[in-house]
Amino acid sequence: MKREIQSKKEAWLHAVRLRTLPLALASIFAGSFLAKWQNAFRWEVLVLASLTTVFLQILSNLSNDYGDSVHGADSSARKGPIRAVQSGLISLPEMKRAMFLFGGLSLGTGLLLIYIALPNWSYFLGFLALGLLAIWAAIRYTSGSNPYGYAGLGDISVFIFFGLVGVSGTYFLYSLQAEPMVFLIAVGLGCFSTAVLNINNIRDIDSDQLAGKRSIPVRIGRSKAIAYHWTLIAVAYLGLFGFAWLDQSYNSLLACLTFPWMYFIGRGIQNATTAAETDPYLKQMALSTLVWTLLFGIGLII
Repeated sequence: MKREIQSKKEAWLHAVRLRTLPLALASIFAGSFLAKWQNAFRWEVLVLASLTTVFLQILSNLSNDYGDSVHGADSSARKGPIRAVQSGLISLPEMKRAMFLFGGLSLGTGLLLIYIALPNWSYFLGFLALGLLAIWAAIRYTSGSNPYGYAGLGDISVFIFFGLVGVSGTYFLYSLQAEPMVFLIAVGLGCFSTAVLNINNIRDIDSDQLAGKRSIPVRIGRSKAIAYHWTLIAVAYLGLFGFAWLDQSYNSLLACLTFPWMYFIGRGIQNATTAAETDPYLKQMALSTLVWTLLFGIGLII
């Protein structure tokens, strides 16, 4: 049974979804560890990149709450935690104003970040375009007339922005270089982040199907979605092994200490029979991804 939201403050905390923020920061931390590995680390880049990412993630969460309410995915049939707009304590106009606020904050810190980090206008304009695309992606996941999340394209977006762009883009802001080895870690973080979304979509498979949200689990079914989850985990660890082998940075394999946790999560999802049983693994997958990143970074710079 869902616990009712008791106050507006609690409703806003539900809308912000603090448990998603560690996952958002994982790619920034990975790119920063890689920059430290190449003696290119700068504290101001870390702070501004982290703030921008947090603001973008909150924008995405608010937009998701708004869009799913408008499109019907947050109906009474939904089995996951109750949403802020769904609770009735926050109106759609209020949610929309909050989206504008965090969109503006992410744009402001993002502009300051690329102004400080990048030496010329061509780089600046390229990253500005990338930042505007990230804001658009955060908003249009479930909002607008044709949200791409309802077409099952959310996994691609998460893989790109939480993995390829998040890690490689952060590393470039430090070093002003494209390092092929960084790509392997970017792929790993992209796979782990996509696995988090996949767990969310497995949990909501029934309500998403009723609302016409064609997520990957809705399209391929629960059993294949679990196989998809295991594939994402395997590819992520292969990326780590490839990095360690090619660079002979074997201390980075410290991240493998997370494998029993990842295995426990996968088995838990596989054995879960209800949305309530699946939901706790969503937070665990996000946290295990952050721990994987921290252990990788610690091993890398030792």
